Amino acid sequence: MIAAGLATGLLVVPLVHTTSAAAGGGPAVQFMPPSTTLTTADPADVGLDPAPIEAAVAQVRSHEQPVGSATYPLYPGAVGLMGYEGKVVRTDASGWAVAYGDRGVALPADQRVPMREDTIFDLASVSKLFTSIAVVQLIQEGRVGLEEPVATYLPEFAAGGKQDVTVRQLLTHTSGFVAWLPLWSKYPDRESRIAAVMAQPLDAPPGTRYLYSDLNLITLGVLVERLRGEPLDQVVADRITRPLGMTDTGYNPTAVDRTAATEYQSSPPRGVVRGEVHDENAWSLGGVAGHAGVFSTAGDLAILSQALLNGGRYGKARILSPASVRLMVTDFNTAFPGDAHGLGFELDQRWYMDAMSGPQTAGHTGYTGTSIVIDFDTHSFAILLTNRVHPSRNSGSINGARREWAHGLAYAQGVDARRGDDAWFSGDANGTTSTLTTALDVPATGGRLAFDLYLDTEESDLLHLETSADGGATWAPLPFEVRDRGPVDHPDGVTSGAGTRRWTQARADLAPGEQLVRWRVVTDPSYLGRGVLVDDVVARAQGGLLLDGEADPSAFQAVGWRLVDR
Repeated sequence: MIAAGLATGLLVVPLVHTTSAAAGGGPAVQFMPPSTTLTTADPADVGLDPAPIEAAVAQVRSHEQPVGSATYPLYPGAVGLMGYEGKVVRTDASGWAVAYGDRGVALPADQRVPMREDTIFDLASVSKLFTSIAVVQLIQEGRVGLEEPVATYLPEFAAGGKQDVTVRQLLTHTSGFVAWLPLWSKYPDRESRIAAVMAQPLDAPPGTRYLYSDLNLITLGVLVERLRGEPLDQVVADRITRPLGMTDTGYNPTAVDRTAATEYQSSPPRGVVRGEVHDENAWSLGGVAGHAGVFSTAGDLAILSQALLNGGRYGKARILSPASVRLMVTDFNTAFPGDAHGLGFELDQRWYMDAMSGPQTAGHTGYTGTSIVIDFDTHSFAILLTNRVHPSRNSGSINGARREWAHGLAYAQGVDARRGDDAWFSGDANGTTSTLTTALDVPATGGRLAFDLYLDTEESDLLHLETSADGGATWAPLPFEVRDRGPVDHPDGVTSGAGTRRWTQARADLAPGEQLVRWRVVTDPSYLGRGVLVDDVVARAQGGLLLDGEADPSAFQAVGWRLVDR
């Protein structure tokens, strides 16, 4: 059990969880100064390249029109916000907060409601983060143990073989629960619906699989209410949103005129849902539930993001200790590769975080079309809020738009060259092959190729180092070694990788003779990291220098690669 002193609020954690590295989640998080509060700045003024950001704005806006024979666009409107090093560097509102009426019929232009920067959105499952923070606050106070059975606090939860399910397993979706139950239609009232969750048997033994489940967070919402003696919405207001100054964040919003509409629902017969939670189960629980129900704005979520980047504090308010924030972004799911998860937060999920993804990147998505991505490594965050389910939930996935928004912020940051003013960059497009080729004449004694390598790709986007002795007619892998601050890897001419976001040193032995050497990067159709960069290419032999890439960039033939100046 994790204990803490009530007076200090400091979290005392077992040794195995003292850093995210110890749990397999990467190096310890480095926070910003706790006094940091958000101000606005132009991207260029804080060292960002505005072009990728503006490209992301255009891409997100492009999804607001139907494509082909589709009746509806991917979403009617969106609000996006990007933050970097304590600055809001871009906010964009476009499209419509309300565009359709009953039965999904398009409204006349004079009845539509335009999207605004302060439009309030139904966050859907992003609400889970607020419940998770409320639970971690209890852990911080020593009132809840992370590895303690949930039944310690909710005795009725032990029903159905759940007596061994821990608080951690609920927070990381490894409890063994099924994904969902039709609480709203199967049970008559809130009491019976909560009782059904408590009685629900497991679908798998605890800790044996990862399966995202609303029931995990519904249970935790009940736990918070039981231990605090207050409704969840009151707890979130008193202990999270009000102290942080998140004035537009809460359950069951009253400013309906600023709220984006969601779905037209005929079953249950709710009509166009606006100002009420979209999720039917949360709606049937009075709009307040652990898994859904929170409404917020991009600006308020920016405050929450910055508070976490600050180690749990914003302005004069501290909602979490730095140790508690580190715990929330520690990967507890190393047994389930690809499903990295902290306490409530998803970690390193390239399918919506794109090039912002990494071991220290945390976030969550919401079914209504919302997402938040917080990168502790670069002190940046990308928030994208859309009304994807307006007027129908069948318009399709917006993961592409989520990736575009995160991609814009990631690529705006660029990568500083390892040596000199520029470096070769492989490009930032999916489904492409790019090559960087140079010619060498290596003496009979052989030679040595050295270069600096920055590699941030998904596993299926591969860098090939190859050589050709017949003018490029055929190519063979050129094995090389990569040294990264001590550890040495020996790729057999092919490599990929993500998460380090730093330059490494690469070396390869060159056979005698005239030959071509090329770096070939092949990207698949989906998901990108920050790409591949090569710098300070040098080839040597016993007789002296064969190539100095810094001195002679013209020695390279580039297809898709380009020199970038940072």
